[in-house]
Amino acid sequence: MTSFQLTRLFLMKGMIVFLLAGMMSCKTQNLFSDKSVRSGAEKIDSAFIFNPNYQHKIRVDDKINISVWGQDEMSIGSVYGIYNSNEVYGKWLLVDADGNIEVPRIGTLKVTGMTVPQLKEFIRSSASEWIQKAIVDVKVMNKEITLLGEFRNPSVIHVDKDNNNLLEMVARAGGFEFYANIKKIKILRQDGPDVKIANIDLTASGNVAMNNIQLHPGDVIIAPSKKHKDFDKRISTIIPLASTATAAAILMGSF
Repeated sequence: MTSFQLTRLFLMKGMIVFLLAGMMSCKTQNLFSDKSVRSGAEKIDSAFIFNPNYQHKIRVDDKINISVWGQDEMSIGSVYGIYNSNEVYGKWLLVDADGNIEVPRIGTLKVTGMTVPQLKEFIRSSASEWIQKAIVDVKVMNKEITLLGEFRNPSVIHVDKDNNNLLEMVARAGGFEFYANIKKIKILRQDGPDVKIANIDLTASGNVAMNNIQLHPGDVIIAPSKKHKDFDKRISTIIPLASTATAAAILMGSF
């Protein structure tokens, strides 16, 4: 066998190896349908257990707007006014480091740890001296969930409601990228001074309700990459070079 034939054979074998590697890396993962994984859901921290009665509790740095029907002097970013309560215009009260806000005619209010209904009732009760049956609305304007990693549109997503779930947020981020490792989704949640972490396998079919976890404002979702992502990127640059070399070997072998 001539040197040209040996070179050609070597390059052809290399191309076969590259193609096989590429085919192996193209395996896809489907949500809640992988039969090869165990059906039981992994134990997660109690902070992530579904709570149908969950309500967001006001925290330091939350942005609050207040609407009191017919009382413009007490309303900050009122939904009842001519101008909307868009956060861009700064029509809100920022909860300070001590957990307080300053409400016109009422004064300083300690609001951290309160839910929105509790704050509404507190304002209504405080204003009862001069307003009978006040219509009060309160809104936390910066309730957000952050999505990082292998999403099509990783971003900080604003949420109006308290009860959100994982798949809902994934959909709002446009779904996963091809290289997302959906067996190792991580959810980070601030729980007092601690950060709790939940590891979710979205291919496990045994407990969909548990895997489609309830999310709270402030949660961070991380979709890591599959291990072979970097390898595939290298292959994408090597294969054209190998193809060129193979073509050259074929041409040389034909003479």
